[in-house]
Amino acid sequence: MKSRLMTLIPAALICAGCTHKDTLTVTVTNPIGLDRMGEMIEVPMEEVSERLNLGNSGQPVVTDGQGEEVPSQITYDGRLIFPANVKADAQATYTISRGQPAEVPVTACGREYPERDDDLAWENDQVAFRAYGPALQARGERGYGYDLFCKRGTTEPVLEDMYAKHLNPDSWKQVNELRKTDPKAAAELESTFSYHIDHGQGMDCYAVGPTLGAGTAALMYDGELLYPWCYDKAEILDNGPLRFSVRLTFKPMQAGPDQTVTETRLITLDAGSHLNKTELTYSGLSQSLPLATGIVLHDKQGAVSASAGQGFIAYEDPTTGPDNGKIYVGAAFVTPPDKAETRPLDGKDKPSGVEGHVLGISTYKPGTTYTYYWGYGWNRSDMPDFGTWTRYLEQHVQKIQHPLDVHTD
Repeated sequence: MKSRLMTLIPAALICAGCTHKDTLTVTVTNPIGLDRMGEMIEVPMEEVSERLNLGNSGQPVVTDGQGEEVPSQITYDGRLIFPANVKADAQATYTISRGQPAEVPVTACGREYPERDDDLAWENDQVAFRAYGPALQARGERGYGYDLFCKRGTTEPVLEDMYAKHLNPDSWKQVNELRKTDPKAAAELESTFSYHIDHGQGMDCYAVGPTLGAGTAALMYDGELLYPWCYDKAEILDNGPLRFSVRLTFKPMQAGPDQTVTETRLITLDAGSHLNKTELTYSGLSQSLPLATGIVLHDKQGAVSASAGQGFIAYEDPTTGPDNGKIYVGAAFVTPPDKAETRPLDGKDKPSGVEGHVLGISTYKPGTTYTYYWGYGWNRSDMPDFGTWTRYLEQHVQKIQHPLDVHTD
């Protein structure tokens, strides 16, 4: 009997000392005089699971200071993310508890489109993008830089519908037949399904070709850009509802004496943002080289903002087509570039309709990660002019330099 009591008492003591709680409090502090609305917060799931004793089946639910549920997502790298609203120089408190989270509409998402030469296309509620893939490269096309799809009038995903209509084989069969007898009617029919026409939710009216497009980064050697080719492999890591992330790997290339330099990009797009976060690494590189983040200049009359001290570059793109508004393209830097400049393109490699690039040039050191942000706004959506766009980038740089402080208890 005595020995039986000896085994029971330690078990009781262990339970009495349990540290599991019903909730985890998250206090978010904004250290600057800017309202931070919808900015994504990250809390390690390991901490959440341990505190709430989630085990293999429990799920976290996030609520704000008024007790209203906040949408959340668990990411591939083990983080619970949710959007926080924090006034300037203020705090906001959120609570994480165990329960059944409400279904969240998918906002940030994407996929590969093998039916369109391996395009990788992704979007959120504000913007949409494309990177060109191996099937396009196999055709010999030089689609180096990031492309973009203008988006307006909806917060829901639109790319799936755009691609489905644009690539419909029956529609193209009708167009090709009409071209033989009535080219005008063929063009009118094509305009009813082409994603180069705005049908109320946006369009593709941006040209890339053999340029850096809408914010691609490229190593430089002897003053020349070493353009990346189309991606070789794409691994989608997060696919909504609040975050899309993908890892792109490129085929080895030559950079000076280094014959097999391999580029890897981790791209992340969160709900509510106009900007992708990109973390860039190069393996097989033996020396530090200049690294240029660039935006193609389609018209030298478009407004340009380029200064190393301000921490971003920006350009007012005229768009393709007769009257598709203005696209404001930009990149914001975690560390301000060594220099920012506009550089013309000339000679036999200059594509038609391209003047050059605006570049933010930094130094890449082997074994490090280069992080920056890039994206766009459209004056037919929520970015009325170039001044609004540059203020958006200025504020984003401030947010990078003064991140929200996240404390858990």
